[in-house]
Amino acid sequence: MTEKISEMMTETPIVEKAFDGKFKLQAKNVAVFYDDFQAIKNISMDIRSNSITAFIGPSGCGKSTFLRLFNRMNDYIDGFKVEGKIKIDDENIYKKKIHVEQLRKEVGMVFQKPNPFPKSIYDNVAYGLTIQGIKDKKLIDQRVEKALKQADLWSEVKDKLKKSALALSGGQQQRLCIARTLAVEPSILLMDEPTSALDPISTAKIEELIHQLKEEFTIIIVTHNMQQASRISDYTAFFYMGELIEFDKTKNIFTNPQKKQTENYITGRFG
Repeated sequence: MTEKISEMMTETPIVEKAFDGKFKLQAKNVAVFYDDFQAIKNISMDIRSNSITAFIGPSGCGKSTFLRLFNRMNDYIDGFKVEGKIKIDDENIYKKKIHVEQLRKEVGMVFQKPNPFPKSIYDNVAYGLTIQGIKDKKLIDQRVEKALKQADLWSEVKDKLKKSALALSGGQQQRLCIARTLAVEPSILLMDEPTSALDPISTAKIEELIHQLKEEFTIIIVTHNMQQASRISDYTAFFYMGELIEFDKTKNIFTNPQKKQTENYITGRFG
């Protein structure tokens, strides 16, 4: 993938018209169909590098579907078809010659529920490296330690790396899954409700971690928790019935939304 982004989109709905700085991800007139059902309706969006963007909206509004476009996870769903363009570093990731395996190294994914493998803590974090064919033990050791430190887990597990990951608490397991994602050195992190299965203390740790990771990664998080979106994100996108209703700086979305639908959702009048 190229390193630079040179293209700026126009006609982005209800969003700052003059984002300064570079964009890591871009969507232009994107529509998604599952057979005859249209799940995403003509969405355009620019996401800046080293930012946290929250996707909010009621269940079934299309936010998770849109999130998964950026690592092509929807490709596995029967009847899936996408129109428009999705770009990462100015490269269309749906062109025919794209290497999806390489794309997924660039775009890490953290799911709703922690999903550690029934392996040791070390082997969980090293998994992505070993399936890439990396055999340099010193390199793997370095990457495992680095990823666990990035996930704020190293101090808790450094003396029990050979123990089963399944023995960790739920919050630790989710941070382990984040470390496993970081070990292959992506530049983008997609997070689909990463704290919804966690207790408040573990949630706070993950939120603090996400804020720290912004220094090195571009992050998109789907969340039903509007307080969480307001706490940790720089930008917020409100989805409703497959449409992007409003996309702006988080402060503006929560204090001065431009659309009545956004205001109604934020204030709990629907959704």
